Amino acid sequence: MTKNHAFRSILAAAFVTGVAVLPNAAQAKDWWPFKINSAKGGDLKKVEALDYVPLEKAEKPWNLCVLFPHLKDSYWVSVDYGIVEEAKRLGVKVTVLQAGGYDALPKQLSQYDDCVASGAQGILVAAISEAGLAAKLKEGDAKGLVQIAVANPILETPITARITPDTYQKGFQEGEYLKKYLGDKKTTAIGLPGPQGSGWAESYMAGFRDSIKTGNIKLAAELYGEPGVPQSLRLVEDALQTYPDLNVIWGGAAAAEAAVSAVADAGRDDVVIMSSYENQTMLKLVKEGKVLGFAAEYPVMMGRISVDLAVRALEKKDYEKVLLVAPGIVTKDNVDKIDPTQIFAPDGWKPEFSVQ
Repeated sequence: MTKNHAFRSILAAAFVTGVAVLPNAAQAKDWWPFKINSAKGGDLKKVEALDYVPLEKAEKPWNLCVLFPHLKDSYWVSVDYGIVEEAKRLGVKVTVLQAGGYDALPKQLSQYDDCVASGAQGILVAAISEAGLAAKLKEGDAKGLVQIAVANPILETPITARITPDTYQKGFQEGEYLKKYLGDKKTTAIGLPGPQGSGWAESYMAGFRDSIKTGNIKLAAELYGEPGVPQSLRLVEDALQTYPDLNVIWGGAAAAEAAVSAVADAGRDDVVIMSSYENQTMLKLVKEGKVLGFAAEYPVMMGRISVDLAVRALEKKDYEKVLLVAPGIVTKDNVDKIDPTQIFAPDGWKPEFSVQ
């Protein structure tokens, strides 16, 4: 059984149970407890749900460094918000660096060196590519640096801990949801999971592909690319021309946004669009009924918890080695019940790059 496949029997039925409801007055002030799945001791065969509660304060102002692929969309801005706010609450220092895109691996490698040179005691890594960053991470591990994977999974390279979505299960569950939604209708789909080589895009795709091996959805193509709307728009427009019977488009948030535009321009009202993760635009499009749904990842919460994990490791306190956001499908039926403070930065909030 592979690492990703180990979750299928545990989580496959959790279509909406992972969706957080609106907070009560007490929860509005404190973000905890937060329900999340833990692989105890890092063993993916021993997964259990827990209510995560962070430390009250850090023992000292630890120096943390953050590496993002980019801050061009509300997803990563929301992770940044979670990290910055939790750093302020715990009383630790943070420096945030962003590479500018998934095609900027050399810059992220250089920024890793900048983190080390600055004296960072912990590095929160949203890797552009695990394979591309593996050598640096191994060097950091040998130096005793605390290294936390946040949002983008690091599966094979030695690190301290990770908090990420279960990308395989998310892809799988969305496939299951689409099959249930479409019923007996035979359909043709394309997948636009994200940038090839990132690891998470391939994992999303593998889950979706495995789900639709049964049922009436035929996968016509897997189209990888930079997760931007202009780049995705070209792929979707080409696919609509190449596959005239196409009626399901599944992929990342940028791809789903591009698909809404391309489908409207083509005069196609028979195409179902679904996103593998959320941003502010997806929230709006789901409410409008233009996108069927998305699988929530809770970017703000991943940012918050990654800081707490780093502080726990630095202070030699117990911490979870592998945390996985419980999957939850958000659709028009339940979108008004989610807690947006766990997913998105506040309206108008701008990325912050330093907490002193």
